[in-house]
Amino acid sequence: MQERLVDRHPEVPADLLVAQMVPPPMFDEVSFASYIPDPNEPSQAAAVAKAEQFAGQVGKIHKAASKKSLFGKKKAVSGAGLYLDGGFGVGKTHLLASIFHSSPAPKSFGTFGEVTNLVGALGFNNAVERLSANSVLCIDEFELDDPGDTMLVSRLLTELSARGVSIVATSNTLPGQLGEGRFAASDFLREIKKLGSIFDPVRVDGPDYRHRDLPPAPEPTSNELLVERAATTPGSTLDEFDVLLKHLSTLHPSKFGALIHGVASVFISDVHTVTDQAVALRVVVLADRLYDASIPVTVSGVKLDEIFSKEMLDGGYRKKYLRAISRLLALSRFEAAAA
Repeated sequence: MQERLVDRHPEVPADLLVAQMVPPPMFDEVSFASYIPDPNEPSQAAAVAKAEQFAGQVGKIHKAASKKSLFGKKKAVSGAGLYLDGGFGVGKTHLLASIFHSSPAPKSFGTFGEVTNLVGALGFNNAVERLSANSVLCIDEFELDDPGDTMLVSRLLTELSARGVSIVATSNTLPGQLGEGRFAASDFLREIKKLGSIFDPVRVDGPDYRHRDLPPAPEPTSNELLVERAATTPGSTLDEFDVLLKHLSTLHPSKFGALIHGVASVFISDVHTVTDQAVALRVVVLADRLYDASIPVTVSGVKLDEIFSKEMLDGGYRKKYLRAISRLLALSRFEAAAA
């Protein structure tokens, strides 16, 4: 019988959330040496050197912060901060994972959404206590779209940095520009400025590697062929788009990774353009988790580059939606090439 994602109801104990904060499997073996800079983009080689230097700094700071004074208290040492800014697919996550691998344990790696989900699951004080032993906290896709999340993460990073935890983040917007053009609230802008002071920004230029020499978005498969291919693909799931969206609305985003755990390929029928922002943001999280796990995606309905409406793409969450499209296209091309 064909398996469906909507029949899965994963449970993820809160105390396992920190332990699971590691780079996606595709970045298990990366290193600074395995990053091949584009000779036409000198900022890439400079970013590798800066990231490697930062990784060495992390170890020294962690060692100093772990030492105790004559009175048995830990010395007050502030963590360092690095911010890798650049477009989609220029290798920022590769460098972020390389820093993670080069840093002493304990350490944590997660997307911005996963960090906010962790705080929501554990509570702020508990999250600070669990993460304060880290040498480094690596945050991928650092994108602030909500004033509440901004203040929460600003407070979290300020607390952790004061306790000697170094912080490295990637994003597509420089720290001082986060939130620009979205919210004008004075509190929000004040928090943005505070966050910007934590990081030493480093630019990583270059074209999106997922779009280099790749064909346009694959044409959607017919429903009949979709069902046939799902039935002949071991470990696959087949879901109707609207039913899947409804199921996602019942799950906390921290469970999306567990939802697709062990799945070899995802097939989705009757995909259509999403116009509701809450629904669209859940699609973004699912796309991130599918990409992290390198799970191929095949759909019927509209093309995956039409999954978000023009109004969505012109709005405040534009970068999230473009990232999701880029990742879904990469996964759909992988499946199309394997077919």
